[in-house]
Amino acid sequence: MIHLQNITIGYKDNILLRDVSVTMPTGKLIALIGRNGSGKSTLLRAIAGLGEVRQGTILLNGHNLEAMSTYQLATTVSFVTTERVRIVNLRCQDVVALGRAPYTNWIGRMQSRDRKIVMKSLELVNMQNYMDRTMDQMSDGECQRIMIARALAQDTPIILLDEPTSFLDLPNRYELCSLLKRLAHDESKCIFFSTHELDIAVTMCDAIALIDSPQLHYLPVSKMVESGHIERLFNSSSVGFDAHNCSVKMTEK
Repeated sequence: MIHLQNITIGYKDNILLRDVSVTMPTGKLIALIGRNGSGKSTLLRAIAGLGEVRQGTILLNGHNLEAMSTYQLATTVSFVTTERVRIVNLRCQDVVALGRAPYTNWIGRMQSRDRKIVMKSLELVNMQNYMDRTMDQMSDGECQRIMIARALAQDTPIILLDEPTSFLDLPNRYELCSLLKRLAHDESKCIFFSTHELDIAVTMCDAIALIDSPQLHYLPVSKMVESGHIERLFNSSSVGFDAHNCSVKMTEK
C-alpha cells in the first residue's frame, strides 16, 4: 500500500503537487497520467525514496519513508526506470539475480531459496527460456520483461515503473500491461506506473491517478471516466481523448 499524506513536491519555485493525500491499496494496477512535465517521474522517484518531498509524509505499507532503513526500503519498493537497458556479457538470470541483493550475504552469494526466486520471477514474465541470453541480444520488450523480473526477484510488495511501455510497439504494450495486471492481482502487489497510453490506462487498469498540477485526482477507472477529469485535462492540448470510447484522436489546434 502507498499512502501519500499532505505531500508537496517540486523544484525551486515550481510546485508540481501541493497538499496531496491519496491511498493506493495492495493488489491493484494503477496508472499515473498527466501532461509532459507535470511531475509523473518526480512523484515516482519521491515514492521510491530517490527524490525530495518538500512537505508531508509518504507511508509504504504503513512505514514512514523517511524513517525506513536502506534494507527496509529495498525490501518494500522496487523501481523500474524508463531507460533502455543493454548489459553486455551479463546473462538474463544474472540481471534478475541482482534483485536478490538485499537478501544475500555480504559477498552477495545466493542460497538455494534465492535461486528458486530468480527462476520463479523469470517464469512469471515468461522469460525462463531466455535465462542464458545476454540482454544485448534481445528486443526492447524482452529486456523490459527481464527488468520487471528483477523487480519481482526483489520480492517487494510495491513496484513502481516509469513509462514501462516506452519504445514498445502496440501489441507489446498491451501484452506488458496484461502481465502487470496479472502480477498485481495474483501476486498481491501494488503496481504503480506512469504512462502516456491513455487507452491502456482506461481499459486495463484498476485505478488512475491523474496529475492536474498542483492537484492529484485518484479514482477507480470507471469513476475517473465519469468524472470528466481526463477530458478536461487533455482536450485543451493537441491530443483529444474520448474516455468513454477508449480512443485517442488528434484534434486541430
